[in-house]
Amino acid sequence: MYLQSLQLKQFRNYREQWVEFLAPKTILVGDNAQGKSNLLEAVELLATLRSHRAMRDRELVLEGEPIGQIAAVLARDAGSSDMMITLRSNGRRTVSLNGEALRRQLDFLGLLNAVQFSSLDLDLVRGGPGERRNWLDTLLMQLEPVYAYILQQYNTVLRQRNAFLKQGEAGKDLTQLAIWDAQLAAIGARVIRRRSRVIRRLAPLAQAWHQAISSSTEVLEVRYAPNVGAEDDDPVVVQQAFLERLQLRAIAEQHQGTTLVGPHRDEVEFMINSTPARQYGSQGQQRTLVLALKLAELKLIEAVVGEPPLLLLDDVLAELDLTRQNKLLETIQDRFQTLITTTHLGSFDALWLKSSQILTVQRGQIVQA
Repeated sequence: MYLQSLQLKQFRNYREQWVEFLAPKTILVGDNAQGKSNLLEAVELLATLRSHRAMRDRELVLEGEPIGQIAAVLARDAGSSDMMITLRSNGRRTVSLNGEALRRQLDFLGLLNAVQFSSLDLDLVRGGPGERRNWLDTLLMQLEPVYAYILQQYNTVLRQRNAFLKQGEAGKDLTQLAIWDAQLAAIGARVIRRRSRVIRRLAPLAQAWHQAISSSTEVLEVRYAPNVGAEDDDPVVVQQAFLERLQLRAIAEQHQGTTLVGPHRDEVEFMINSTPARQYGSQGQQRTLVLALKLAELKLIEAVVGEPPLLLLDDVLAELDLTRQNKLLETIQDRFQTLITTTHLGSFDALWLKSSQILTVQRGQIVQA
């Protein structure tokens, strides 16, 4: 797949900007806070309908404006598509494909695939379990767009069950509680099975990359640790384990007024030489782990969708030592369309610069360097 052009209207600090991508590698160079990361964020939104930098759409719309837009022309093996997201400061976003509004945002997922790698990704290792669940869910939405609907269903049932627990009626109305338990376990099992399946496919890829980058001195393990204690392919087995765990925590849930069991409390564990990576020490080792994960994401998405995804590198080359830089650049070559942000061009060798499109970003304006 190849992103041919991108148009931003009243998005972040861009009033109106059109960019045509003329090479497999595009380097966006400029000082900090000029809009480089905003452009990558726009592509991330097209791919996942999510931003790892903003919680609400009003943060994405140019200050003082009611509406912002991201439009793109994407070429894939099956043909080209015109994609558009309309963001509103007050109101629900809408998406359209080839000029037609889509009734379900779910139908927009899977059109464009992208892997983003930024300095914020170190939170995958250092942050809490929620960071790792978000990362895993975002990957799953690209591989199986229906997962977005499954996760939405789960969160809806979870909110309703929590509301019931907060009312303090759970100990009195056991019939109603059993109904909520059954719904939560049924939809939760679908989340657990998909998370388990994708980790099983991703883990060996990440392990191989990690071994290559660390020159075989370290062994990486990526493990899925479901909160219900079961990750069987049989949905009946997972649902039964879920229900049994709910029974065990019933008194604690009634006391705390919240659901303590389910995929919203899952963990993804990263182990280096059998030691938890969060405790392992150096930032260099943590960067190696995250780089291995990102390269594994690239390969997994390519294997599943049949085309190489885009790679978005947000100011990370300067943070990688020469060995890790070379491993990353070797992998990319011209195989993955890559958008790279940087404050200076010193991290790139002459051949890379010669084969790349270089754009300068200054105060929400992009020009050919």
